[in-house]
Amino acid sequence: MRLRCLLVDDEPLALDVLESYIHRIEGLELIARCENALEAFEIIQQQPVDLLFLDIQMPKLDGIEFLKTLQFPPKVIFTTAYRDYAIEAFELDAVDYLLKPIPFSRFLKAVSKAYSQIGQKPNTAGPVLNALPVANIPDDSLPMGSMENIIVRADKKMVKVPLMDILYIESLKDYVIIHLGGRRIVTKQKISYLEQKLPDGQFLRIHRSFLVAIKKIQAFSPNHVEINGQELPIGRSYKSEVGKVLGY
Repeated sequence: MRLRCLLVDDEPLALDVLESYIHRIEGLELIARCENALEAFEIIQQQPVDLLFLDIQMPKLDGIEFLKTLQFPPKVIFTTAYRDYAIEAFELDAVDYLLKPIPFSRFLKAVSKAYSQIGQKPNTAGPVLNALPVANIPDDSLPMGSMENIIVRADKKMVKVPLMDILYIESLKDYVIIHLGGRRIVTKQKISYLEQKLPDGQFLRIHRSFLVAIKKIQAFSPNHVEINGQELPIGRSYKSEVGKVLGY
């Protein structure tokens, strides 16, 4: 079974790129491409859509508001030039959030996540990750758990996160995304606060936006580390300390 895909973007060039990517993956089928959300709404009412590639800033109705109008939305991958909407996108259970220009490798990873959530496997190579519900409740005085766990506030409850499951932590303004082995948790918290609370020697700050589990690093260079197939940049001001820890 192929995933039936719908593209929604007001930029024809962006649509062309995404369409070319879809044609490269055997398990995807493009049913239509739309230049605004109203056109997409009509198509969704007329035929089934499994996977929606959705831009955010569009005329008439933006992608976020459009998604909120759908009673039973398909799986959604946001495609946008702006990082500012990432938290809201994840709160709407988006499969992924792709920043333009979108490389094919990143597109493929997002599609793999969609296959995983829908319960299928893609007909092409690529890592498969699950995305689970997000957290968004702030609290600067959270209990941090034991040396085996941290505790964060998620979905109006306290969630225990095993340290051994953490791949890396990503900062998005006042939020962080805790990337685990197959899921992610988003919580309103400063990455610097978590950095102070995590045990020494297990985690390494490599960038103002990334804190990584040292044992999860699969490969590295002076400019990047690789974790679970994902390349993460090493910030200029962090290179010296990262080099000392990793030994390059």
